[in-house]
Amino acid sequence: MNFAETLLAAGQYFLIIALELTALFIVVCLIVGALNVYVPKEKMQKVLGHSGSVRGSVIGAAFGAITPFCSCSTIPVTLGFLKSGVAFSSAMSFLFASPLLNPVIIAMMLVIFGPQITVVYAVLMFTAAVLIGLTLERLGFKKYVKPVAVEGMTEETGTKMQRIVRFAWTTFRQMIPYLLLGAAIGAFIYGFLPADWILAVAGPQNLFAIPIAAIIGIPLYIRAETILPISAALLSKGMGVGTVAALLIGGAGMSIPEITMLSAIFKKQFVLVFVATIFIAAVVTGLVVQVIV
Repeated sequence: MNFAETLLAAGQYFLIIALELTALFIVVCLIVGALNVYVPKEKMQKVLGHSGSVRGSVIGAAFGAITPFCSCSTIPVTLGFLKSGVAFSSAMSFLFASPLLNPVIIAMMLVIFGPQITVVYAVLMFTAAVLIGLTLERLGFKKYVKPVAVEGMTEETGTKMQRIVRFAWTTFRQMIPYLLLGAAIGAFIYGFLPADWILAVAGPQNLFAIPIAAIIGIPLYIRAETILPISAALLSKGMGVGTVAALLIGGAGMSIPEITMLSAIFKKQFVLVFVATIFIAAVVTGLVVQVIV
């Protein structure tokens, strides 16, 4: 494709993911608003444990594993947890686990890599989610949460439906500029990053293919329905299984839209550390997969 055709394709991809993420974001915001109105904060805090609780982090990671959320749609849920006073470690375990262990990703892993690798991957990611949540809590990363005011959480006036809608609208209004900016950047990168170039820099001849693939994957917003064709295309061209795994985990666990949205809630120190944890997780998993295969 020439430049104009590539630009048009990137623009079309932006419209698709922008509409998709906006619709999903609205639905998730309404669900989180309903949970915060109908489920008492005390009960939520009790279920997800106290500060630094291993049990709370395990439950947070488990909740992330059963929710079919992408990396972007975890943001309003995480924000809801934080505003409800849920343990920081539990919220972080959820934030890490949800995009990497949700049912869609596990199903795709089964199809691409088979049951053995998928089980190893699930165990590694679940353990990592629990440990990361606990570690961030104990290192005091809670101080990097920005004072994001969500009216639907703090105002008790109006009917329950009004409070739910107020929460959803306030969260949406705060986050939508970051979501659209991230979607635009991600679509541009996706459109101008051909598979042949990825294969050239992260092919089997490169000893550092796995970390390079993880770095390439992080800026991309890889939609669930594109995982199979992307994986099949790269594997058929000779890319290593571990390298493909690192690329997909980097893309599923983090993306430019998520980075921009995280920046609305957390200070840059947290965002940098969280991106680094996704990178490490992608590299370690890629290496383990490569050894198993």
